[in-house]
Amino acid sequence: MAQLITAPNLSNPDDIYERLVRLHDGLSEAESLKTWSRLVLALINHIGDPEVIGEAIAISRQSGPQSRQS
Repeated sequence: MAQLITAPNLSNPDDIYERLVRLHDGLSEAESLKTWSRLVLALINHIGDPEVIGEAIAISRQSGPQSRQS
């Protein structure tokens, strides 16, 4: 069974962060959300394991200041 890798796993995280920030340059909020969605779907397709994807979804719902607990 595959598991989601949650430990740092990037050789150049600052470069990746910069590319993610620049991804939104010149886009409206709606275009930005569509672009994020396309990126997420491309990465989900690459992962391909429903259990790993489910782990990532669960973790993303828990993390950050915008999460809402019912």
